[in-house]
Amino acid sequence: MYVPDSLHDLADSEVVQFVKKPKTVSRIFAGVFSLIVFATLLTDGYQNLTSSSQLHCVLNDNRVACSFAVVTGLLAFLGCLLFLTLDSLAARITSTRLKTTVLLLDFSLSVIWVGVWFVGFCFLANQWQRSPPHHYLLGNSSAKAAIAFSFFSIPVWMALAYLALQDLRSDSPVPYKRSLDEGGVALTTLSSGTTTNMGPSSLGYPSSIPPPYPTTPKAARLAMMNDN
Repeated sequence: MYVPDSLHDLADSEVVQFVKKPKTVSRIFAGVFSLIVFATLLTDGYQNLTSSSQLHCVLNDNRVACSFAVVTGLLAFLGCLLFLTLDSLAARITSTRLKTTVLLLDFSLSVIWVGVWFVGFCFLANQWQRSPPHHYLLGNSSAKAAIAFSFFSIPVWMALAYLALQDLRSDSPVPYKRSLDEGGVALTTLSSGTTTNMGPSSLGYPSSIPPPYPTTPKAARLAMMNDN
């Protein structure tokens, strides 16, 4: 099967290689799941009874449950966008300290989000279990979707924490590596300069002091004079 060269170039492009990374795929899934959680409850999570126009949360009439899911999903979605941007700029970050800080922040927030989504799943499932059946005409599917994708977010954020830890281990700088390299370069320069400048004049003796080894005096030449 013939494939045009343009498709080969597209497959080898930086964008495609970045999208194919496991961390990028996991972060996209985490962002989509977070978007589903807060979007479904924000649109259909608040319903009113037929006898009243006041809106209530479909999760056991508990506004805290709906607000918690909406805020958590929105913050997680924004966090995914932020770290996707940082991941795309990782190759351009030259500072080792800044790169390590980003990886530490990524790992810490991923672990925190695992705990938040676990608590959120338990809280939402508990409130949905306590909700009276067929209490509202709409919103049941939205509540079930929010609970399901809250559960799906737990393993995704666990994968992100694991990948961040792997990157942190592989990119951790060796202590004093830079200073040792600079010291080796300085010693090499010093030794090469000393070798090239070695000679009798480079031993450190002043010009007015004779050298320590004796010199053989040259014999005076006798000029042959003609009698004439």
